[in-house]
Amino acid sequence: MMGKWFKYVLKFGLVFAIVAGALFYWLRPLLVKIESTTIADGIHVKFRVQGTNVEEYSNEAWKPYFAKGVNMGATVPGHFPGELVVSEDDYERWFEMIQGMGSNVVRIYTIMMPEFYEALVKYNRTHQKNPLFFIQGIWSPEEQLIEGQDAYDPHIKQKFEQEIKDAVAAVYGKTTLTPEPHSGKAGGAYKYNAGPYLMGWIVGTEWDPKMVKGTNDLHADIADYEGKHFRNKPGASAFEKWLALMMDTAAQTEIQYGWQHPIAFANWVTTDPLEHPGEPLFEEDLVSVDPAHIEAVDWETGYFASYHVYPYYPDFFSFDSSFQTMTNSKGEIDSYTTYLHKLKEAHPDMPVMITEYGVPASLGVAHLGMLGRNQGGHNEKQQGEIDADLLQEIHGAGYSGAILFTWQDEWFKKTWNTQRYDEADRRAYWYNTLTNESFFGVLGMFPSKDDDIHIDGDASDWDRLGNDKKRLDVQVPGFEEIWATHDEGYLYLMAKLSEPFDPSRQSIYLGADTIAGGNRHAPQLHGVTLDEGLETLIELSDENKGRMLIASNYDLHARLYERSGLPDIDPKEKQDDSGIFKPWKLAVNYLLEYPDSRFNHPFGDVEVGQLERGYTDPSRPDYNSKAMWQAQGKVLEMRIPWMLLGFSDPSSLSVINYNQTSRSKFEVTQVEGVRIVPWIVQDDKVLGREDSAAAEPYPVSRLPRYTWQRWEDKVNYVERLKQSYSIMKEAMQKIDGPVNNTSGS
Repeated sequence: MMGKWFKYVLKFGLVFAIVAGALFYWLRPLLVKIESTTIADGIHVKFRVQGTNVEEYSNEAWKPYFAKGVNMGATVPGHFPGELVVSEDDYERWFEMIQGMGSNVVRIYTIMMPEFYEALVKYNRTHQKNPLFFIQGIWSPEEQLIEGQDAYDPHIKQKFEQEIKDAVAAVYGKTTLTPEPHSGKAGGAYKYNAGPYLMGWIVGTEWDPKMVKGTNDLHADIADYEGKHFRNKPGASAFEKWLALMMDTAAQTEIQYGWQHPIAFANWVTTDPLEHPGEPLFEEDLVSVDPAHIEAVDWETGYFASYHVYPYYPDFFSFDSSFQTMTNSKGEIDSYTTYLHKLKEAHPDMPVMITEYGVPASLGVAHLGMLGRNQGGHNEKQQGEIDADLLQEIHGAGYSGAILFTWQDEWFKKTWNTQRYDEADRRAYWYNTLTNESFFGVLGMFPSKDDDIHIDGDASDWDRLGNDKKRLDVQVPGFEEIWATHDEGYLYLMAKLSEPFDPSRQSIYLGADTIAGGNRHAPQLHGVTLDEGLETLIELSDENKGRMLIASNYDLHARLYERSGLPDIDPKEKQDDSGIFKPWKLAVNYLLEYPDSRFNHPFGDVEVGQLERGYTDPSRPDYNSKAMWQAQGKVLEMRIPWMLLGFSDPSSLSVINYNQTSRSKFEVTQVEGVRIVPWIVQDDKVLGREDSAAAEPYPVSRLPRYTWQRWEDKVNYVERLKQSYSIMKEAMQKIDGPVNNTSGS
């Protein structure tokens, strides 16, 4: 009898253990240990607004808090937003690196895949004494708002309210989302409660000024919004009342989960409450969206202001003398510093965070900024130094947070001055260093041969490529061998020369032929003619830099902007085989003329075809991420960005053709590959062509093409921390709380 009883107890105990274990497994995401306090009705709070500070509850007391962190995108190379590609392991590894940089918060713009929240909970479970917090953004229906110009449109209003509710439910692990196909939105089962690690909410995205004004005009007489937790103040615009409603929706939804967190709405310089008298564009001063016109009601964690502030946009940062009145921490007149102080003064009763700032490490440039803080054109070291300076200015101006844009590079991004040169549905498949918007990250996503080939004038890495390279059958005096390979970012060339390159007495030229047309003669050819034209030409005649030139009738820049601000183009330049090669340029601002703008503003462009000489091995102290060529002894190595060769999409072998643009859109042609035409000029003669004028045309058409297979299904890339990471690490780790924190900074 005792034996049966014992077996029964044992069996029951085993079942109990299994059930208890399973219950713990399913409940463990909810068993989050984090210090917080409670307010009325047992509502949990971890962060709150107190005066002009954000505060964190820590060690049983409220302490001023400075949010220093990074924005994080939703994808990796080869993919567009909404595709499930970043694993839990990737996120947990990234979180370790982000905290290692000195960050205490990650900001996301929209609902992420469930893996993000699960990874954050698991990561913080092993970092309970020092968790990584996050700011949850809630994406507004941006395209519909711009198209409809009316935020109160019932469909838009309902869609945004549902997005808010979905975001809150996702954060607290209480929903399953099924997004529409090709919407770019995340979906899946959200089971992990990340709410205790939330720092705050940011509702919406950067607001289109015409949409805001349109909403205000359509609903000028709309009643005040008096919500349960948020309301507008007297004098608020219709759009500000709409925002009060949306923030109230977020608050009412969150409190159902037993928590309160500080709330803000997204904003940017374009719709700030300041006047910018030196700004030429009317739209940049058309309307304001003022956080001071909204207030929290019965929401003890409060309300803060959030702004995206970059040092190069809008143009008044460079041209408005009224914003050039203050010096920065280095003693330089600085429009960014002046702006920060004016913006802070405009919000005397609430905390303000700069939730986006930074510059990209890219070859391409899209806007010019004061003190060289351009939107692009920086190497990784320069990027880090500028970002660190901006962080110091934000912190020193008394802000409550500075969130760097951004953590990882994302290839799918577009930029206004290259989006007409590429193909929107294939951007994620290749690394276009002219599209600066893709390269704000401190975690670089580099093309797949970044580890395999270092531009350093040493051919040994080419030997290790094995069959992943091709010898070009080009017999030209001065060149013993020429090899080519490629990846998602570049066409790579390695030449073994007959003698060491000496730019004091010789110039090396490398022409590229992709499609029929182009220059068959040119001054650089010194009398030699070709039987097929060149679209682009690389010239190495300087000790420290080279230059990519483009045939005048192929010049994308001239063709696109001929009627939009460029000086009149000589008709000769439009002819095929004009013999003229021009600098490769990108626009940085349009021509603006009164009365279409406040005042006349000249067209602006920059040369982006200058190719720096240097070393691309990141382990070297003289590493330069923008280096494109190097020569050592008889070895010349080079990498050529695809777009500089005219490619709109190398993954499908598509190049921009010679046809006239249609509505500012270029036509493309699929090609078989690219021909490389090399020659050396010495003593004003092409080497080996003593009687150039009398010689037959050089047979470019019989040269072999370098070809490759189309790619898209599997895009390879190399993930590596940039130099800017270590620079930002040093800058972030110096900051411990806001400047008005008596414990020091």
